[in-house]
Amino acid sequence: MGTFLGFAVTATLLFCMAQGEVLFYDFVVNETPIEMLCETNRSVLIVNGLFPGPEIRAHKGDTIYVNVTNLGPYGITIHWHGVRQIRYPWSDGPEYVTQCPIPTNSSFLQKIKLTEEEGTLWWHAHSDWSRATIHGPIIILPVNDTNYPYKFDEQHTIVISEWYARDTKDIIDEALESGGDPDLSVAYTINGQPGDSYSCSNGSAYNITVVQGKTYLLRIIHSGLNEEMFFGIAEHNLTVVGMDGAYLKPLNIEYLMITPGQTMDVLVTANQILGRYYMVFSPFVDTSAPSNENVTRGIFQYNGTYNHSETPVLPELPGFTNKSDAGNFTIQLRSLNSEEHPSTVPTNITRNITITVSVNQQPCPANQTCTGPDGSMHSASLNNISFLAPSISILQAYYNNLLGVYNETFPDEPSFVFDYTGNVSALGEAAIVGNEVLMINYNEEVEIRFQGTNLGAAENHPMHLHGYSFYVVGMGDGNFSDSYVSDYNLVDPPYVNTVGLPKNGWTSIRFKADNPGVWFMHCHLERHASWGMNTVFIVGDGKEKHQKVYPPPSYMPPCTVS
Repeated sequence: MGTFLGFAVTATLLFCMAQGEVLFYDFVVNETPIEMLCETNRSVLIVNGLFPGPEIRAHKGDTIYVNVTNLGPYGITIHWHGVRQIRYPWSDGPEYVTQCPIPTNSSFLQKIKLTEEEGTLWWHAHSDWSRATIHGPIIILPVNDTNYPYKFDEQHTIVISEWYARDTKDIIDEALESGGDPDLSVAYTINGQPGDSYSCSNGSAYNITVVQGKTYLLRIIHSGLNEEMFFGIAEHNLTVVGMDGAYLKPLNIEYLMITPGQTMDVLVTANQILGRYYMVFSPFVDTSAPSNENVTRGIFQYNGTYNHSETPVLPELPGFTNKSDAGNFTIQLRSLNSEEHPSTVPTNITRNITITVSVNQQPCPANQTCTGPDGSMHSASLNNISFLAPSISILQAYYNNLLGVYNETFPDEPSFVFDYTGNVSALGEAAIVGNEVLMINYNEEVEIRFQGTNLGAAENHPMHLHGYSFYVVGMGDGNFSDSYVSDYNLVDPPYVNTVGLPKNGWTSIRFKADNPGVWFMHCHLERHASWGMNTVFIVGDGKEKHQKVYPPPSYMPPCTVS
């Protein structure tokens, strides 16, 4: 658990600033030795000496202050994934978008404004690849702790992570310099344990001990960098009841498909014979790009008298490349859409945006040897623009009317129309490199149609939008057609902050632009984000005072220190 500071007097003074309580946490980022898979003398960046990091626990409507102190060797930022941060982008976290990195040996007091969020979210570093080990849960409880739309007896948080054999900053710095593929992770971990399927893991595995007949709420967080996952528990059905901090209609299913960035709230009833059962995360790999095809296993074990030395039972999960099972899970998700938790899907669309999502190749610079495909450099893009972050914060430049930091020219549609998911071999794969941003007026009702392309190593892309959750109103294979609009789900589509764009397919989302500020939008596969599969939305202020971005805090990390 995180360090909680009970500043009662301060909390009383600040109470008027929040809808609920005011909470305080201290996060200290430091290099700390972790023993993993027989590695010795290896330290990684973690928070408060914990991997995964400390849990933040609050109630809907609370305000949280986290004092982040960076004692690591380089600058870092922290993002509160899925928290809308209404009118307060200053603490959102992505480096050079809303802030510059927190320098070594300094602190930044970040304010987290909870509003509509309820369920499981998470926090993570948003600089380089440091989120590999800097991440942890955010648990947002109903206001009075009891009015869940479902019943359970106990709850457990499960964080799936990827473990790398080397420092992840070194890995991505070297890959960007050479243009080649970054190192793969060497293992997956469940709550910091790789499980007993790896050599030199000492047979350790995260386990949950359950009582026959009880129902358990599993709060599942995918903090991994580059691989999507199937999840299941042997001989037990799962009931998905929430996702990305919002409730869903209960979905009874044998397995989940969860992408990096997503969270899911899942009920499982201990209704089998006494014994030990594996709970397994297994990668979903639908690309020709290099992938880590290991699995990780935890144990769901019953309390009682039986032979505890017997090998646990394994679940039957879809195969690594089973695209149809991955898609079949996702399209079944529906918002709860109850009287207490209604769906408010925008139906008067005033802004239609189409964004192509591509993996590209850039020519190797002169007098340099590159290790990408055919001697090129890996790249990625949205609407054929590969995002290059500026050296100062876009939010600070926007708020202070600084010119020359970014361009307000990200297009509402691709500049070139082609058979996106067909044979693209005759097309060049280079993208424009720039820092274009997409300008959106306050209160516009926006539809974005993400269109996958067959350029490069096509695959499923988990697309994440900061500052907003959105309704996923449609999804399918192939090229989008306007005729598909009549088949949209405008009644109870899932309300999420991260959605998988199917390989060589399309996904349509809708949201109302009621949160002014500067908001990052990107693929949550880190290698793609590092290659430029990102852009920035700037939502303008409204006319009223309560529709404008709050002023910045008195201190923001400086942009002159790396």
